[in-house]
Amino acid sequence: MKRAVPWRNLALATAGVALLAALAWVALRSGPMAPTRVTVAPVQRATVAPALFGIGTVEARRTFLIGPTAAGRLLQVPVDVGDLVQAGQLLAEMAPVDSDERVAALQASLARAQSARQAVDAQRDDALARQALTAANLRRYTDLADRDFISAGALEARRQEQRSADAVVSGADANRAAAQQDQARLAAELAGARQQRGNLRMLAPAAGLVVSRDAEPGSTVVAGQPVLRLVDPASLWVRVRFDQGRAGGLAVGQPAQIVLRSGPASPLAGRVARVETVSDSVTEERVAQIVFDRLPAGVAIGELAEVTVSLPASAPGLVVSNASLRQLGDQTGLWRLNGGSLHFVPVIPGAAGLDGRVLVTPRPPPGSHPSGDKPGSAPAGASAVAPASAPASAPASVALAEGDPVVVYSEQALDGRRRIQVVDRLAGAPP
Repeated sequence: MKRAVPWRNLALATAGVALLAALAWVALRSGPMAPTRVTVAPVQRATVAPALFGIGTVEARRTFLIGPTAAGRLLQVPVDVGDLVQAGQLLAEMAPVDSDERVAALQASLARAQSARQAVDAQRDDALARQALTAANLRRYTDLADRDFISAGALEARRQEQRSADAVVSGADANRAAAQQDQARLAAELAGARQQRGNLRMLAPAAGLVVSRDAEPGSTVVAGQPVLRLVDPASLWVRVRFDQGRAGGLAVGQPAQIVLRSGPASPLAGRVARVETVSDSVTEERVAQIVFDRLPAGVAIGELAEVTVSLPASAPGLVVSNASLRQLGDQTGLWRLNGGSLHFVPVIPGAAGLDGRVLVTPRPPPGSHPSGDKPGSAPAGASAVAPASAPASAPASVALAEGDPVVVYSEQALDGRRRIQVVDRLAGAPP
C-alpha cells in the first residue's frame, strides 16, 4: 500500500514551479535577457531643405577712429557717446600751442616777399628802359660811324653800354625769378601751417554714431591715438561662424533669418553679404557676414545673434531621421527591420535640414551582394531574434527603398543579434 503524498509538499512544489516560471518571465521581459525596445519609422522619398545655423555678433562694416595727427593736449570734445553727428561736424580739437603765431609769422613773411617782388619788378622795368635807350643810341652811333662822322672808339663805348644794359636786365630777370620762388615757398609753408592748424580740429568724415569716447579734455594724446570711435549705423551686419563641415553650399545672396538676443520673439530677415575666404583652422569654422534687409531700431553693436541661412533644396531622394544614423565600426548606416530581423545598411549621409531629416544614399560594404528581396515590416509589439549565423556587421541585404522601416531610437546599442520589441515611443525619447 503506497503512502499518500502530503498535500503540503504538493503545495510547496507547485509554488516553487510558479516562482521559477515568474523568474523566467521577468528575466525574459525585463531582465538582461529581455528584448531591446526600439521605435521605427519608414524611409521617405522627399527633398531636404538644408540650412546652416550659427551664432555671431553685431558689428559695423564702416568704423572711423578719430584722433590727432600730432602729439598734443586735448582742448575740447563737444560730442559724447550716443550722439548722431553729420559729415564735417567738429568732434574734438587739440590745443594750438604756437600754431596761430606760426601762421601769422608766415603771413608776414609772405607779405614781405610780395613787396620784395614788386621792388624787383620795378628794377627790372628800369633795366629794360635803360636797355632800350642804349640800343637806340647804339643804332644811331653805328649809322654815324658808317658815315665817318664819329671815331671807332666812340662806337665801341656805345657797344659797351649796350652790353652792360643787357647784363643788368639779365640780373633783374634772375632777381625776379628768385623773388617768385621765395614767394611760392612762403605760400607753401603758409598753406602747410594752416593745414596743420586745421588738423587740430577733428571733423566727422561721414555721418555716424559716436560709440566710444577714449580721451577727455586736458589729456595728452599722441599721433594716431583714437579720441573718438564713430560708426555708420546703416552699415551694421552680423559676423557669424558656421561649421566647416556643413558650410559647403554657403554663398553670397542666400536668405537668412536673424534672431537678436534682445528680441528672441522677433526674427529679422537678412541675406549673406560676404563669405570670407580664410577660415578658422583651430575651431574649424567658416566666417560670413549677414546684413539686415531692414535695420531694426535700437540694435546694439556687439549684441549676440542667432542666424539661420537657408540653402538650396536638394534633389529628391531617400530621407530618414538624423537619429536613425548609427556608427558600426568605421561605417555609418541604418538598422533596417527586415522580416523581424535587424540588418545594418551602410549609407552615405548627404544634405541635412534643421528639422532633423537627412538625405542618405545606400553604400554596400566591400564584398557584399545586395539581394532583391523586398524587406518586410514587423507589427508593433512583435519581437524577433536575428539569425545567429549572420555576423553583426554583415547585412543580409544592403538595399534600401522607400517605405523600409528603420530603427530611430533604441534602449541599448544594437548589434544585429539582440531580441527587439517595436514600440510606439520610448521613455525620454522625443515625440
